[in-house]
Amino acid sequence: MKKINLLVISALLVNFSLYAQGEEFTPYGKPVLRVFSNFHTTFSDGGSASEFELLRVYLGYEHHFSEHLYAKANLDIGNPGVGKHEMAAYVKNAYLQYKTGNLTVDFGMISTTQFKIQESAWGYRYLEKSFQDEYKFNASADLGVSVAYKITRFLSADIIVANGEGYKKLEADSTLRTGVGVTITPVKNITGRVYYDFSNNESVQSSLATFLGYTHERFSLGAEYVKQLNPEFEADRDLNGLSFYGTVYAAPRWNVFARYDNLSSNTLAGEAVNWHLSGDGQLFIAGFEFAPAKGIKLAPNFKGWSPADRGDAFIASFFLNCEIKF
Repeated sequence: MKKINLLVISALLVNFSLYAQGEEFTPYGKPVLRVFSNFHTTFSDGGSASEFELLRVYLGYEHHFSEHLYAKANLDIGNPGVGKHEMAAYVKNAYLQYKTGNLTVDFGMISTTQFKIQESAWGYRYLEKSFQDEYKFNASADLGVSVAYKITRFLSADIIVANGEGYKKLEADSTLRTGVGVTITPVKNITGRVYYDFSNNESVQSSLATFLGYTHERFSLGAEYVKQLNPEFEADRDLNGLSFYGTVYAAPRWNVFARYDNLSSNTLAGEAVNWHLSGDGQLFIAGFEFAPAKGIKLAPNFKGWSPADRGDAFIASFFLNCEIKF
């Protein structure tokens, strides 16, 4: 059924929490604020343009009701990309979480699990979305329920069932998106993940996402491969992507980072060029990050976009990105 029974699941979570409480707990909470802004200059095809931008503001509150029960509500304020409004507010998160031992259950407007680990490994959301988020393989949040369980010290699994429309389209149709992921940490510094999801409408859209990451006290590396079949339920189409990124922790408040993306698509029968040619290409990012105080990050960086369409010019941009967080 399309509708998930909110009352039943909420009651179960509350009962689990009450059962698990063995001693007095003092509830607590805190506000959440994140601001992404930048100044940049872009060069392309002999011209240039400079601009100040306020890209996004996250404003919310999180609260711990008990040792096992937690809730978060968060507004995403940014450019809607349509209409005359320069800024619009969306409910990015509004969920209840139950956590005990090796089990975690999230219900409501939750963070999706397709690229959650990859986004954390990339680590620079305020200057560029992670690969799958940037190229719209999936939304970063959606209405649904997710369950994660740590099976052993090095193996965990998770499942998510969501609307599939993302947090900006709460329910456009009756299609659900179901995903299953497995995360492996064979040793302390290495993380591997495989994720697969599918949704069935006029055709079956499916995604396969893989990730391998390595962390060290002086540097970190990440690599991911993604393939999506029948995006937007358009039959016989596919998208393929590779992303590599790394960080060198040069000093206590200084990081040096780089990233490379490659997005490609297939050619349909009878067509001369790839169906997604205008969106295909390669992204290059390099820069450094400085944290002058806790909660503030500054990142001068270079971004270059090389379109797969040879008729389009290379786009080079120089950014100064800023994140404010508390």
